[in-house]
Formats: sequence, structure tokens, C-alpha cells
Amino acid sequence: MTETEYKDKKILLVIAQEQFRDEECFVPKQLFEAAGVKVTIAAESKKTSKGMLGGTIKPDIAISDARIDDYDAIVISGGSGSKKYLWDNRALQALVKEADDLKKVLSAICISPVVLARTGILKDKESTVFKSPDTVRELKEHGAIYLDREVVVSGRVVTGRDPASADAFGKAVLEALKKA
Repeated sequence: MTETEYKDKKILLVIAQEQFRDEECFVPKQLFEAAGVKVTIAAESKKTSKGMLGGTIKPDIAISDARIDDYDAIVISGGSGSKKYLWDNRALQALVKEADDLKKVLSAICISPVVLARTGILKDKESTVFKSPDTVRELKEHGAIYLDREVVVSGRVVTGRDPASADAFGKAVLEALKKA
């Protein structure tokens, strides 16, 4: 797809309010925008968010105010703040479930695939996650087929392993968006 082919596509990029992983937000965001995708940043509030490496970004919208009908895909960034701010975020879980019902692209990187797992989206699907005992256990407990790979695409669902996979993850999301 060329830039003009993505011009009507919209992605909701969800980050933790604090301690999101900089590369997992900024690298895919840059790829999406370069392709012509409109990116909306969402967090718990519209207060400026700070990344683990010191980067900052001001969210455009609170997760609770997002409407899935406005987007073609959800991308959930990782980072240590994901466990605190995103894993149990009811508004985010509702958005993910609704996005799945509407056959939207769903994606998460690092420790954030746990959000997808907890909503049941990863049941019987191949996926990856940042390799730690608690994240791998979360995926397996919720029926996911865990693979220790950089990026795993399972239909409309894209998962990325870690900050080093941010570029490949972003490209895989764009590819899934093209097929959606």
C-alpha cells in the first residue's frame, strides 16, 4: 500500500500513563504516520505521559473516551507501566472486545499482549510476549499458544516480543491493516 492507500486508516495507539516503553510507542507511530495512517494516542488520562527512557507524549484522548468505531486498529504499547495501567483497565478491555467483534486489527507488544490474553482474544491463537515467567504464564493461562518469536501474526492479531522488535511489529501491523 502506498501512503494514499492508508490515508483513511486510523489507529488507536494505547500507552501506559507512566513508564511506557519509548521505542514501542514512537517507532510504530513513526511508521504508521509515514504510511499516511492517522494515529490517536490514548492513555488513562490526557495528562502528559512519560516513557521508561524519558520520552514524553501528550495523549489525545483518555482510553475511557475512545470509541472503537473511529478506528481500524488498536495498538497497545508495552513498558513496565503496562502492568499497572493497562492489564486490568476495564475500558481498554471493553474496547479490545468490541474491536474483535467488529473484526478490527488488534495488536500489542512487550508485556501488553497480556491485555489481549485477559480479554480472551488470544485463546487458541499463536502469539508472543516479553519473555518473563509472569507474562508467559498469563498467555498460557488464557489459552494462547506462546511462541518465543520477534513478531507473531495470527489473522488480525499481531503481537511483538520486545523493544528490539518495535520496527518489525509496526510493519506487521501495517500489513494486517492492509488486509483488514
